[in-house]
Amino acid sequence: MIKLINVNKSYGPKAVSLSNINLHIKKGEFVFITGASGSGKTTLLKLLYGEARPTSGQVLINGKKIDTLKRSEIPYLRRRVGVVFQDFRLLEGRTIFENVAIPLEVSGTPTADIVKKVHSVLSTVRLHHRMDEKVSSLSAGEQQKVAVARAVINDPLMLLADEPTGSLDIKAGEEILDILMGINAKGTTVVFATHNRALIKDGRVITIEKGRVFS
Repeated sequence: MIKLINVNKSYGPKAVSLSNINLHIKKGEFVFITGASGSGKTTLLKLLYGEARPTSGQVLINGKKIDTLKRSEIPYLRRRVGVVFQDFRLLEGRTIFENVAIPLEVSGTPTADIVKKVHSVLSTVRLHHRMDEKVSSLSAGEQQKVAVARAVINDPLMLLADEPTGSLDIKAGEEILDILMGINAKGTTVVFATHNRALIKDGRVITIEKGRVFS
């Protein structure tokens, strides 16, 4: 599913973020990427959804090299790769339903299919009964649930979560992790980056220290 082969990423001669990364994540795995802030976790995820390109080496998703994709091809990659960020990135003036529906609207999905799909995914994150509320009225944990729903609305091959519980309290963080594990149980590969080792439960753990990977 995911392969990084001899990957290096630097932002200058004195700013090496990742060094000689060789990594294989299989389809359907739940993988925790852990390490201190600044260790390279976010850079690694950016390579996987096309936000950054390696300085050298290869990045493959489902057998396809993504490190050489044209800029015009990146949106198609992101329809198959869901991403959840620490800061939610929601449109606060819109409802829960409207935020989750955006990726389907962009791809030209018929309205009836959008309604059916949004209802289903909001049930998964336990917010279907509040779909008409503005996201600005929600707690941080509830907003992150909306972000998760939006990330999986296109049935991605994999879900990348970059410190998704970093701004949440312990209870809300554990609930988000539980939801992600449920999504993984249905077959979606999940890569969960966190500096909080207390959150880590069942799953494979990969540690990054100073840009190097230790499994």
